[in-house]
Amino acid sequence: MLIDPPELPASLRDGHVVVGNFDGVHRGHAAVIREAAAPAHAAGRPVVALTFEPHPRTFFRPEQPLFRLTGRDEKARMLARAGADETVVLTFNEALAAIEAEAFVADVLARRLAAHTAVVGWDFHFGRNRAGSPAFLAEAGPRHGMFVEVVPPFGGPTPVSSSAIRDRLDAGDLQGANRLLGRRWIIEGEVVHGDKRGRELGYPTANIVLPPETRLAHGVYAVRALVGDRIVDGAASFGRRPQFDDGAPRFETFLLDFSGDLYGLRLRIELVAYLRPELKFDSVEALVVQMERDVLDARAAIAAPEDPLAPSALV
Repeated sequence: MLIDPPELPASLRDGHVVVGNFDGVHRGHAAVIREAAAPAHAAGRPVVALTFEPHPRTFFRPEQPLFRLTGRDEKARMLARAGADETVVLTFNEALAAIEAEAFVADVLARRLAAHTAVVGWDFHFGRNRAGSPAFLAEAGPRHGMFVEVVPPFGGPTPVSSSAIRDRLDAGDLQGANRLLGRRWIIEGEVVHGDKRGRELGYPTANIVLPPETRLAHGVYAVRALVGDRIVDGAASFGRRPQFDDGAPRFETFLLDFSGDLYGLRLRIELVAYLRPELKFDSVEALVVQMERDVLDARAAIAAPEDPLAPSALV
């Protein structure tokens, strides 16, 4: 991953540059990458994914935080998995927001990235006031020595979109979200100290605080976590812990058949199945009985055949 490079190294110049926000790197994004990768690699050219951080919507509307499906590092991993040879991240700031569409084509795509071909999705807009459309790029690119490809919508009458995936995660439709992604959704975060209540109940958890704008349905999930170079199955709860404190939402993962100190480590966790909503029980004892069932349900969900429309992408 290259961040704000003044220009690209020789090995990445004269390539196919795919431009987008790519939040989630879903099936539609992957289709755009594939559209660039096949002819580029056949001609011995690199594929460079150009994206922006923070997300432009976050820059323009900071008072309305965006539920991000992928952070910067995870986005770069998934772009590489989709076929990009390198990801270039441009900082989206006042200067980039103010750049005219023509200058973006000339100064960013043609000069800094030395693009042979620029590839965008059918709905991508760029430049000041979003004046740069795919049609504008198709006209301006050749004037600056570039070929241009515009990839049509993916997914039929209702194109796959990041917003549709967010809505499904919010509704507890994890299978639907994962199928739009084309893989299992992955969260990433540092393990922090909690109240140790899970340990007292016999289910010690690795706690991760997700961004407050995360619109994941509160409940219990079957998950798999990458711990170092080892994948460990688990059962996770996301929510406010109504049995105890109704505090800020927290993602708590009980790793099955695992022992070890995880504090301070960054974990990548993929969500396999949504098991049940968050509930308040008549007693702590009843909660523990349900937690035992949750572990059994998580083991069964993880052992089930992998959904071919949403495979694991943890490694």
